[in-house]
Amino acid sequence: MILRIGIGYDIHPLVEGRKLYIGGVEIPSNKGSLGHSDGDVLIHAICDALLGALGFGNIGELFPDTDEKYKDARSEIFLKDVKKILDEKNFEIVNIDSTVILEEVKLSPFVGEMKKKISSILEIPFDKISIKPKRNEKFDATGKGDALACFAVVLIKSKVGE
Repeated sequence: MILRIGIGYDIHPLVEGRKLYIGGVEIPSNKGSLGHSDGDVLIHAICDALLGALGFGNIGELFPDTDEKYKDARSEIFLKDVKKILDEKNFEIVNIDSTVILEEVKLSPFVGEMKKKISSILEIPFDKISIKPKRNEKFDATGKGDALACFAVVLIKSKVGE
């Protein structure tokens, strides 16, 4: 059995007039994440962590922001494609640990729905996913409410018999 660890990070500015998606869930907010796609920092960070564990680089290489087909796309499509790569390489997810940093919106009420959405896309049990909402206590751009960020760490293992 082969074990691999990957880490992912994403940050986006928050702007008025955009919807806020985190973990595939629309979060009620006056500001949304500015990005070429929907700017879902949690899904982007998980994608980067999985790609890193597989030695595949990053989300921007597979889904470039110069490609118009990804303009305003929901990030679940990225996660589905990364899951296909994971399957093709005969790896499975042991667990995902993530921290979402957002100052002005309380995310705790949405964590269960986010975990349900991600577990469904990745076809893994709900309890293999940890999502921890945090605040930056008025420090830096995230703490001032101008941005949101996410860190994700994944552990993957080769499938049985590999």
